[in-house]
Amino acid sequence: MTDLRTEPKSGPIPHYWYGLPHGYLPLDLDPPVEQLTALVNHVLGLPEDVRGPAERVLRFYAGVVTALNSHNVQGCAIGLHPDDEGGFSSSVLTFSTVAAPGVNPSLVLAHMAVAADEAPDKEVQPLELPCGTGFLAVETRSAVAPGSAPEADGSLEEDPVWQGTIAVTGPGTSDIVVVQLVTPALELADVYRDVLLGVGHSVSFIDPSSAEEADGDGEAGPGAAADTAKNPFG
Repeated sequence: MTDLRTEPKSGPIPHYWYGLPHGYLPLDLDPPVEQLTALVNHVLGLPEDVRGPAERVLRFYAGVVTALNSHNVQGCAIGLHPDDEGGFSSSVLTFSTVAAPGVNPSLVLAHMAVAADEAPDKEVQPLELPCGTGFLAVETRSAVAPGSAPEADGSLEEDPVWQGTIAVTGPGTSDIVVVQLVTPALELADVYRDVLLGVGHSVSFIDPSSAEEADGDGEAGPGAAADTAKNPFG
């Protein structure tokens, strides 16, 4: 399975890296105003029979970006994969961090795991990932699709989604990386659980490009840095 090695875009100096599996497209969380204006003008210029669906997609995109930015999400990717019924299943991957300045991040991670385990209907298990220690929490909950239009009474319709969350920290960092996958395809929960675990195994606190450059120059063989950056997607 092919993959894309990427990094969070929220700051000038990334503190972690991760791989994206095949079928996931990175979402620009800070699109230029000119790009948005051109997109809106393009939608408004579409024929009436396709303008409605295009406007719904545009509202969904705007709703996703607004919601993610309000939660300080640093990276996002949208996944589309064919299902067994001839259609497509969708999912959203997000990446964020929990800062723990002046505190042992492992203790903060332990408190997060305990809090998650105490939540009803949430399954929690410890993880040992290549980059460090973490945990996986999964649950099925109700959510409102970003950009959804309100009902006649002003309410917003909620639909069930499967949500998996990995939180991990490692040596040399004071941050806790949180990777989350959400999908409405409840019947594919086990498949998406494996996808999330694969992404979790790709997280690295060591710049993989530095390891590749060192290896290419012959100054360092495939040691710890190269092994940490190894991607589970192929």
